[in-house]
Formats: sequence, structure tokens, C-alpha cells
Amino acid sequence: MKTKSTRLNLPMIGIILALAWPTMLEQLMQTAVQYIDTAMVGSLGTAATASVGATTTVGWLIGSTISAFGVGFLAFIARACGAGDREAAARSVSQAVLVVLLAGIVFTILPLSLSGMVPVWMQVDEAIRPLASRYFFILYVPMLPRTASIIFGTVLRAAGDTKTPMKVGILVNIINVVLNFLMIYPTRTVSLFGLSFPMVGCGWGVLGAAAASAIAFTIGGIYITVVLWRHPMVSPRGQSFRPDMTILRPCMKVAFPNMLQRFGTSLGYVAFASMINSLGEISTAAHTIANTVESAFYIPGYGMQTAAATLAGNAYGARDEQKMKDLAAMFIPLEIFLMILSGGALFVSAPALVGIFSEDPNVIALGSTVLRMVAVSEPFYGFSIIMEGMMQGVGNTKLPFFFNVLGMWGVRIVGTFLCTQVLTFGLVSAWACMIAHNLLICLLFFICYVRGLWNPLTQGK
Repeated sequence: MKTKSTRLNLPMIGIILALAWPTMLEQLMQTAVQYIDTAMVGSLGTAATASVGATTTVGWLIGSTISAFGVGFLAFIARACGAGDREAAARSVSQAVLVVLLAGIVFTILPLSLSGMVPVWMQVDEAIRPLASRYFFILYVPMLPRTASIIFGTVLRAAGDTKTPMKVGILVNIINVVLNFLMIYPTRTVSLFGLSFPMVGCGWGVLGAAAASAIAFTIGGIYITVVLWRHPMVSPRGQSFRPDMTILRPCMKVAFPNMLQRFGTSLGYVAFASMINSLGEISTAAHTIANTVESAFYIPGYGMQTAAATLAGNAYGARDEQKMKDLAAMFIPLEIFLMILSGGALFVSAPALVGIFSEDPNVIALGSTVLRMVAVSEPFYGFSIIMEGMMQGVGNTKLPFFFNVLGMWGVRIVGTFLCTQVLTFGLVSAWACMIAHNLLICLLFFICYVRGLWNPLTQGK
């Protein structure tokens, strides 16, 4: 039996890593740029950091809602590829183009029309509301190309091509960093290797960071659209662009619960951040920086989630029950091991990493404390990430919707409201509620795993 297991699992590990590493590298680059953005803006002062971070969770709400459409197409395309139905996979991409156009237009109009009110709803300090509003407006002008990047990237990953979205992401990040350097700071003298020379700059500060991101997103959206159009396996060329309900209906059946989940949890993030913003500038800055730092340590988890969703969808399309079980047996321990390493690294390096983004000792102390708290919970969160990914791959998005919304609103939001608004505790109590939320979701997914509710191929047996 051991020999058979080795022969089965070693090739599977290779497939998992081949799918996961481009996504991990892409997310690593995105996080590196986020670090650089935060550090560059942080050099302008705590108020600049707070004005950028105060509306970040609204961006999560928008981006995650759009991503839900991608999950619907991911499940459909992965199953079609697993069943060997390349024609259905190709036809679904033309429908993805329609969704990109519709969602991109809607999510351009809404953020731009509400940009003046978002900082007010987020309880941003009145002194920085105008700057936060202008930053938000500029950042969401290119929502059509951003929507294309999100959905078309997911379409390519579902077809097993994780390298193309990675390349697009790297290009976007490089452009973003270069433009940040030129747009945030004024013309100045730069010293390099003992040589001094003038460096031109716009001196736009926070608005320069927004403009740099907007331009980079636009280029990325155009680039991935061109790549998809020329793709040998999932190009929409030659396909009908009329609405096809035989494809849209099953995609939306998967996407809608996931959209409700992402909308509900992201709205929870907005409420969570709004309560934190009410704690003052120090707490807002520490929370913003801690979120930025923490994101790097979730990269292994979410990279593996992409591979889990694709391979689970393939196995489901092929009706291969044994492969589905083998995937879970491989992914879960591997994910937990990676997140233990990640959490340990975060715990040790928290003060140094927060210090990159702020020189304020109060911000550094507070940010380090909450990061060390959350580092301990990362292995538990990793289990949830993998189970949710596999369930997305097979089209089961209803249970993750229930679990996530219950955890967000039943634990995090209620707990944070009681701790920060009623009992007047600080940021540490809010992050404790966030950790309790993550632990509850882990428990619910564990029960789901033990009872076999995650695997549709075992249902009814």
C-alpha cells in the first residue's frame, strides 16, 4: 500500500505545486508592491497613511463582489476541462466577456458617484476626508480594466494556466512602483552609489499613488484581455457573444452564493474598519499597516487555494471520487504546515515589519501586538482556506457563504461593537474578535470535512 500511495501522491504534489507557485509569486509581487506603496505613502506622515487605508475595506467589498463572478466561471470551466469538454469551456469564456463588460460598467459608476460619501460612512477623521475621497475616486476610475483582470485571470487559472495571470500581475506591479516613484514625490536630488543626480517628480503625494495604481490597472486589464483573446485553449474568438443561459445559469448558481458571501463579509470588513477608524488616527494607521503586513503571510494559503479549486473541479468533472479524497489528503496537511511556518515568521518579525511603514512608536507597538495575536491563528485559517477552495471548485458555495457570514456578523462585528463602542476597549480587542471569527469558521469547515459535506461525489452513499 505504501508503494502505491507514493506513486500516486508524488505526481500529485508536482501538479499542485505547478499550479500553486505562479499564483503565490503573483500574490507575492502584489504584496511587495502593497508594502512599497504603504511605505512610500507612510513617509508622508500618519495622516497620509490613514487617508489611504481608511477606504481600503470598501475596495475589498467591490473587488470581492466582482471576484465572485470569476468563481462561477472557475467551477464551470474546471469541471468542463475535467470532463474533457473543451468546447463548453471555450463557450463559457465568451459569456465571461459579457459579464466583464456589465460588471465593469456598474462598478465604475457606483464608486465614482459615491466617492464623496465613502469617507463619511467610514467615519474618517474630518481633516482627511477630502483627501481620502479624491484618492478613492482616482483609484476606481479604471474599474472596467480591473474587472477584466479579476475575471479573465480566474478564467485562465480554471483552465490550468496560472502563469499568464502571474506575468500580467508582475507587469502591473512593476509599472505601479515606477509610477509611484515618479508621481508621489517632487523633483529632488537622489544619491546612488556615491553619485547625485536630479530626479523628476510630480509631487502629487497621496493622489500620485492613486494615479500610479489607476494607470497600472488599466494597462494590466488591456494586456490580459489581449492575452485571453489569443489564448490557444480558452480564447473567445469565434464564439457567440449573445447571452447563453445554459452557461450563465450554472455559473450564476455558483457565483450568487459566493457573491453574497463576499458581499456580506466585505460589508463586515467595512463596518469593522469604520469602528476602528472611530478609535482615532493611531489605531487607523496601525490597523492599515497590520493588514498590509499580514497579507504577505497568507500568500502560501491562497496560492494553494487556487490549485485546490482547479484540481477539485477537474476531479468532479471526471467523476473521480478517489482523486477527490486524495486531493484533500494532500492539500490539508501541506497547507497547515505552510501556515505554521508563515505564522511563526510573522510572530518573530512583526515589530521590524511594522517599522518599515511607520516611525511612530505608538503605531509600531500597537501594530506589532495585533500581528502577533493573529499569527497564532494562521494554521487554523489555512485549513478553512483549503476547504473553501475545494468547495468552490466543485460548485458548493452555499455552505461557505453561511459559515463566513455567520462568523463575520455573529462574532466579529457584534464582538467588535461591544468591545470598542460599548466597553470602549481599543484595537487589540477588535483583532481578538477577528481571531475568534477565524477560529469559528475553522471549526465549521472541520465539521463539514468530517461529515463529508464538502465532497458531492460521496453524497447519497
